[in-house]
Amino acid sequence: MAEYLEPKVAQNESGLRLVLTTGVPGPWGEAAKSIFYVKKIPYQRVRQEAGLPNEDLVAWTGTANAPQAVLDEEPSRSGWAEILLLAERLSEKPRLIPSDPHDRALCFGLSFEICGEDGFGWNRRLQLLHPMLSMPDAESNPALAAPRRLGARYGYSASRAAAADRRVCEILQLLSEQLAAQKAKGSAFLVGDALSAVDLYWSTFAAMLKPLPEELCPMSEMLRGAYGTLTPAIEAAVDGALLEHRDRIYAEFLELPLEL
Repeated sequence: MAEYLEPKVAQNESGLRLVLTTGVPGPWGEAAKSIFYVKKIPYQRVRQEAGLPNEDLVAWTGTANAPQAVLDEEPSRSGWAEILLLAERLSEKPRLIPSDPHDRALCFGLSFEICGEDGFGWNRRLQLLHPMLSMPDAESNPALAAPRRLGARYGYSASRAAAADRRVCEILQLLSEQLAAQKAKGSAFLVGDALSAVDLYWSTFAAMLKPLPEELCPMSEMLRGAYGTLTPAIEAAVDGALLEHRDRIYAEFLELPLEL
């Protein structure tokens, strides 16, 4: 188990601090960790508890979200793109945002489809919340306080959850076509001819479809079951080549097993 600073302690520290949800391989958090790992940028972990108010964290950074990256006295960065740009600023090697303008635009576009609002991770989270938040007593059941809090953060509604299936399938098709086009060019990466942020985002977010084995990616049986529960349409849209790409990126570039 990794060591975590409490928010009250972390706010008095200097250097880079990364707020992470403890004990859970959340895709946004794992993506942030992978970026700093690849670039060999050291950081201290800060505790965030899933589904709880995290008052001390809010008092320090202004938000209960994870991940957040806080460098010295600079404002907290909680957006995936903000964290990526901070990492690029702190270490130029390896470059995770392509220098070619067209590849750079493609990198950010594909990354948004994976990480951004109404993207792959966003819609998979809506699907995971739907069975709980569609229960008849969802608004009053104290046991559902944490899912309600998370649902509000993602703008949950039954209609948005119903539309999630189509968006997830669209994005999987987009990534599958991009990977095939890259292979046809002789590239082993999703954008350009070198590892980029897109490869890291896809690899970490793919857990929301097919998690890595327990010995490599520990998580609760409940979460593993939820991540692996797919609609028939999504099951059909999962390209084995995308999962093979995920496995290769982890094997060649990222830390295994995941340290939570």
